[in-house]
Amino acid sequence: MKMFPIAAVALLALGGCATPFNAKVSRFQQLPQAQGQTFVVRAMDPRLDGGIEFGQYAQLVSAKLGNHGYQPANDPARADLVVKIGYGVDKGREKVVTTPGFGGYGGFGYGGFGPYRGFGGPYGYYGRSRFAFGFYDPFLFDNDVSSFTVYTSELDLRIDRADNGKSVFEGTAKAQSRNDDLPYLVPRLVEAMFTGFPGNSGETVKITIAPEKK
Repeated sequence: MKMFPIAAVALLALGGCATPFNAKVSRFQQLPQAQGQTFVVRAMDPRLDGGIEFGQYAQLVSAKLGNHGYQPANDPARADLVVKIGYGVDKGREKVVTTPGFGGYGGFGYGGFGPYRGFGGPYGYYGRSRFAFGFYDPFLFDNDVSSFTVYTSELDLRIDRADNGKSVFEGTAKAQSRNDDLPYLVPRLVEAMFTGFPGNSGETVKITIAPEKK
């Protein structure tokens, strides 16, 4: 029967648990008080305008703005505000994690748990010590090394006045995760962006989104 180090078993148990989504959000804003101003949502990359995927994200942003007192424009040409969104995820980078094996607990020698003199020549410890480590063979009790890919995702949100093009809101939400699936990432980045919206200008905050209940 294969034996797993205690720390590795703990990691396996935690691996099945849902984890919260953490994002770092920076916002700069000079938004006027919401009084029903109308808006239209567009993509920062014009090639995405009219796409089905972009349309889903645009609806999420529209709903959030609606909750804050703004209204989608019936006629985009007469909107008070132009809302632009951009999003993406990088190709990822490898992260290596080392988990201590049994060797980290001191092995099988005799040592001083308490004020006792140690035993053992090359395998023990001479002298008085509260904790004296015993036999340790790094080849027999090696550390567990694992690696995984970490992806960085980003959502950019900009709101301009339609009459003069002046920017009144600029925000960025970034997150690192082991998932590079945009349909999973973008809604959570939108949620983070609009948590405490419009926020204090020039402030960067950490926003935690609770995992979905299964």
